[in-house]
Amino acid sequence: MGWRSTWKRRRMSAEGTAAEGTPQWNLTISSELEMVQDTVRKFVLQELRPLERDVDIADDIDPATVRALRTKAARLGLVGFNIPAALGGGGVGALGEVLIGTEVGRTSIPLGETVGRLPQAIVFASAEQRQWLLNPALKGEVTACVALTEPDAGSDLAGIQTCARPHADGWILDGSKVFISNAETSDYIFVLAVTDASADLRHRFTTFILDRDSPGLTIGRRFRKLGWNGYHISAFSLQDCALGSDRVLGRVGAGFDTLIAAVNSMRLYIAARCLGAAEELLRLAAEFAQTRHTFGKRLGSHQAIQFMLADMDVGIEAARGLIYAAAWKSETSSPDFRIAASRAKLFATEMAGRVADSALQIFGGAGFMADLPIERMYRDLRGYRIGEGTSEMQRIQIARHVLARSDG
Repeated sequence: MGWRSTWKRRRMSAEGTAAEGTPQWNLTISSELEMVQDTVRKFVLQELRPLERDVDIADDIDPATVRALRTKAARLGLVGFNIPAALGGGGVGALGEVLIGTEVGRTSIPLGETVGRLPQAIVFASAEQRQWLLNPALKGEVTACVALTEPDAGSDLAGIQTCARPHADGWILDGSKVFISNAETSDYIFVLAVTDASADLRHRFTTFILDRDSPGLTIGRRFRKLGWNGYHISAFSLQDCALGSDRVLGRVGAGFDTLIAAVNSMRLYIAARCLGAAEELLRLAAEFAQTRHTFGKRLGSHQAIQFMLADMDVGIEAARGLIYAAAWKSETSSPDFRIAASRAKLFATEMAGRVADSALQIFGGAGFMADLPIERMYRDLRGYRIGEGTSEMQRIQIARHVLARSDG
């Protein structure tokens, strides 16, 4: 189903600052996007929420269950919603992704993955690659993951050592990757490798498509984690891994643009997921404060609890403003989108951590127990301050932007 965003864009009128040609900030959410959001909300509540506790306890999820859920999501048009409609995706736009991400944030990390936000790099698939990669992915039949991080290279891309050298009619890859989400379960792995060590960062890398069972690819151990139970993160190594030339995603030397350029939209999506999680935590905390009685009156009647709820609410609304502002900048192709996405991710991920802490405090001992989803959400939200660029990396980017702007 080809969802398409109809979020309106308008230009400043002659009475405003039309001379600058600046798009007016219009946060109108179309009825179509409201329908998409409602569809995701129902899918989360009806299909995913009943499975949350069992998946968390088992720290695993049955592959057959994942396939069934992804098939249902695909039938609802929720797989590949971030892919342009021209390529067969949902084409919901930045605001649509934010609305979907907010609803997905209300469930656990592994279950939320069944609402298929595909790796954005897949849009670079050639006409031939679309037949065996993109089109099946849009139907929920195959999955793909992205492999960037290495033992000595996280946010610092200059440290990437995995390399690819030309060989016959293809390439030979050697190296290793760590902390790769879904490496052991994805059908395909998008690997960033150095193809010209003498080039600048923008032209040093190429993205390759590996089958999970490619000769020379060895999946290593599955990491134990603080949270995200059921969401598998692994390491793998590449030794004389031979690939045909048809396994280059995009162009040779364009790996930076293929994989890294999409990081800002993913940061915004993560911010939206944190927004949804925080909203859910506030809802649970407020309901508990209304029903729990202490010292002869409702818990919510105590000023200390009211202050916590108020701070939670303000943080959520502040995050929403930053997230929607970033979505607007994306929709209007603003050059400031990169920084807006960093602002949104920084604030939303840290805000969600504070909200989780307050919610657990309001629930007291009950919140510390695993009988309620509070402690799982508390654990899970911590990881978002690290993935897709740490909070410190976001601050560096934002500070550089501020300093450059002050230089005129």
